[in-house]
This record gives sequence, structure tokens and C-alpha cells, in this order.
Amino acid sequence: MQPLVDPFARAISYLRVSVTDRCDFRCTYCMSEHMTFLPKADLLSLEELDRLCTAFVRLGVQKLRITGGEPLVRKGILTFFEAMSRHLATGALKELTLTTNGSQLAKFAQPLADLGVRRINVSLDTLDPAKFAEITRWGRLPQVLDGIEAAKAAGLHVKINAVALKGFNEDELFSLADWCAANGHDLTFIEVMPMGEDMTAGRLDQYWPLKDLRARLAERLTLTDLAERTGGPARYVRIEETGQKIGFITPLTHNFCESCNRVRLTCTGQLYMCLGQEDMADLRAPLRASPDDASPDDAGPGDASLEQAIRAAIARKPNGHDFDYSRQKVAGQITRHMSHTGG
Repeated sequence: MQPLVDPFARAISYLRVSVTDRCDFRCTYCMSEHMTFLPKADLLSLEELDRLCTAFVRLGVQKLRITGGEPLVRKGILTFFEAMSRHLATGALKELTLTTNGSQLAKFAQPLADLGVRRINVSLDTLDPAKFAEITRWGRLPQVLDGIEAAKAAGLHVKINAVALKGFNEDELFSLADWCAANGHDLTFIEVMPMGEDMTAGRLDQYWPLKDLRARLAERLTLTDLAERTGGPARYVRIEETGQKIGFITPLTHNFCESCNRVRLTCTGQLYMCLGQEDMADLRAPLRASPDDASPDDAGPGDASLEQAIRAAIARKPNGHDFDYSRQKVAGQITRHMSHTGG
């Protein structure tokens, strides 16, 4: 079967799947405090998500990242991970992983490890309990730290994702790095992106360019660039003093579009070919219009139109996004919330 290749000769091997738009936090850069969530009837069932993801795996996707909202608040989510683990067993899928806020890890870490998850990303912007409560609105830091410990105990490799926020966690740059080094976690910093209706006005005040963050790290530490890539957008350095790995995701100061190998599927079946563009393809309609009568891993007669829709969407994948904070204005902003797209 022909693999998925976009118009710019980039092979699409990485699918990020939002399984819910709901979350038990309300992080200020991700969603509004009083969100209006989708009716549950609009969400794909776990069986429909299985069929869609399986179609992508047949078409060459080798890495599957489960996101949300918070994916672990979706009822019955372990049955979906169990379904996806069969693709790990056959070797068709090389990695099954997730991004989480960590709130539910104490309960789910060991079952996830048992189903073949080997590493996870945990979003954590501060180690200060008061600041954590401020930025997550509803979150409790001890609950997340307990979840991270449970993940370590289950043998999961933990990578901490921290959004770089000027005036918020600038003073924790070295304490975050030291804490990750002491606990064996990799650390990745992410530039705040202009996403979310009525949420972009304060982005310039929050924006901390990672080139400035990296320069501050280099004032005290020795950074060595690494050629390593993990299938995502991060570029990595090694801290020679500790041996730890730190990543930088820079959609604004240095976009990573030339090597983009990923697309994003929402919990309603919309496929976004670019995080920073509004264009999307509706896969729910062809999915539901052609029920699958085949076994879960074989393409049935109804899957032809679904696969055709996927290929047509990939053929529209743009060269890159337009995020920009230069000239003291926010450009390339996206009205949908980050939680809707799935990160």
C-alpha cells in the first residue's frame, strides 16, 4: 500500500489523536475557565477511534500519541489503549504514547505500562504549588507529582513539557532543570502559541522566546546540540554537567515545518493537517457512512472511502504555519482552543 506523503514529499508517520475535549484542569493558555464542551453524541466512540487509527496504521503511521483535553478522563480509555496495543504486537505500530497533565497517573500508570506504553509526556509548568493552582485554575500539584512517581514506579520514561511563560516561570528555569535531572526526567520547553478565541490578547506579554531561554541556560551550563529526533518537533541539547537532555519546541522563533511528519485527529473526527492552520478534513462523515464489516485489522469494503478521504486530506497539508509575534502584534492566530485540536 502506498504510504502517506504530502505535497512537499514529507512522509506522514505520526498521528496525534484527541480522545476527548474535556479536562480536569483549565490551564490559562489552553482553555477558558468556563468552557462549553462538545455534546457527548458528537464524539467518536472508542470503537470508531479504533477503526480510524487502524486505517492510519495501515497507511503507514508508526507513532500514535493520545491526547485531549486530558485523555485519561475519557471513560473506558484503557479499552482503547488495549485495542491499539495489538498494533504494537504486530510491529505495525512502533510507539504508543500519550500526553497527560498527570492528574490520573496514580491510577493509570501501571495499566498503561502493561499495555505497551513505554514513555509519556507530562505537562508541568511550575513546581510552586500556588503558581500551579494559578495557571491550572483547578489543579493540585501534589496529585500530579504523585502521578509522576507512579509512572516512574511502573517503568515509564517521563518527559516533562513546560510552556515557557514570561513573568511566570522564568525564575524556575534552573530549578525545573535541576528537578528533572535529579529524577531522571527529560525536559522540553515550548513557546506559547496564539491559539484560542479571545485568548490571544495577552500572548505578547506571556511570550518568552526560547532563544532567550536557551541563552540564559548557557550562562551557567554547557549545552551540546544533539542530532537526535524523536519523531516530534523538538530539537535537543545535552547538559554536560548533568548529562540530561533538554528539548526546545519553537513554533515561533524557529518553526519546524520543513520536517513535519504529523497530523492531528480530533475527538469528533476532524483531521487537522497543520496545528497552525484552520483547514481540516471531516473523517467522521465517511467513517459513519461506510460501516466496517471486516475484522478490525483488515480493510473492509467500507474502508475504501475512508482511506480515500485520508489521502485527500494529506494532499492538502500546507507547507507550514503562520504563527508570528514579531512587529509587536500577534499574527497567525487560531480561534480554536488547543484542547480542541489535541496539542
